[in-house]
Amino acid sequence: MKKNDITRSSLEEVKAAIAAGSSGSDGAKADALSEAALDAAIAADPDEGPGHLAIDWGAAEIGIPAPKQMVNMRLDADVLAWFRGSGRGYQTRINAVLRSYVAHARRRDT
Repeated sequence: MKKNDITRSSLEEVKAAIAAGSSGSDGAKADALSEAALDAAIAADPDEGPGHLAIDWGAAEIGIPAPKQMVNMRLDADVLAWFRGSGRGYQTRINAVLRSYVAHARRRDT
């Protein structure tokens, strides 16, 4: 799901959309599925299948992020355009890519 696909609605707006038949959900289609077909559809969904239950949330840690440092750097125009094209927060995404690279390199070096 893309971030642009997410919308916020009040409870009243959702109730009105359901009453008008324009909620965007297809309850009739879901009601028509057999239990086996419904279970198969859920299992095929990467956000809902059995794999998401394997996460050990007991190992989750809450941390305060390190302060950012200002840096001037030169990037290839096409790389910068690609990140900017993904919308707001592109600098955060560039940082995440670099952080992932550093973590991978550290694992490789140990």
